[in-house]
Amino acid sequence: MSFGDPNNPYGQQQGGQPGYGYPQQGQAPGQPGYGYPQAPPVQPYGDGFGGDGFGGPAKMPGTLSAARVMLYVIAGFQVIGAILIFLMGATITAAKDDPALKDDVQFQEFADLSSGLVYGIGLIALLWGAFAIFLALKVAKGGGGIRITIMVFAIITAVLGIYPFVVIGLVHTVLAILIAVFVGKSDGGAWFNRPRH
Repeated sequence: MSFGDPNNPYGQQQGGQPGYGYPQQGQAPGQPGYGYPQAPPVQPYGDGFGGDGFGGPAKMPGTLSAARVMLYVIAGFQVIGAILIFLMGATITAAKDDPALKDDVQFQEFADLSSGLVYGIGLIALLWGAFAIFLALKVAKGGGGIRITIMVFAIITAVLGIYPFVVIGLVHTVLAILIAVFVGKSDGGAWFNRPRH
């Protein structure tokens, strides 16, 4: 076989073979043939599907907006719960000053211990609510660390709602499970892991 032989599959093609990278008859010379796939068009100003053109969604998904609202609701419940706990502590403190119970040493010791414990629990409830507000505010900015923190917060809230505060914590448990599910979904991951620019 010679170098210019048209039957030689390894030789130089004379005039080109249509369909293998050479324009076919009636095809414009700038258009690729079968052998060269064309790259998708570049869209620098958005991807047409709500994205920002940089690999992430431009708008917060609805599930994350719902999770954000639920974080605010949990914070509101925490504040209400803290107020009720502080009122219970004030009631215990007031009972200590009751003249009928002034001489009861056991009650006085119990009241001292329990009022301190109650105020401590109230403070923890208030701080947990403040943390929920902080996380709700950070949802808009995103970030992988915030996503994990929200999921851990939701799981701890759900567990605490089940065990010590079964009746009162049922709403907390349901909201916390929904938050963990919404933040853990793939669109939540895309929102929190999107590039910042």
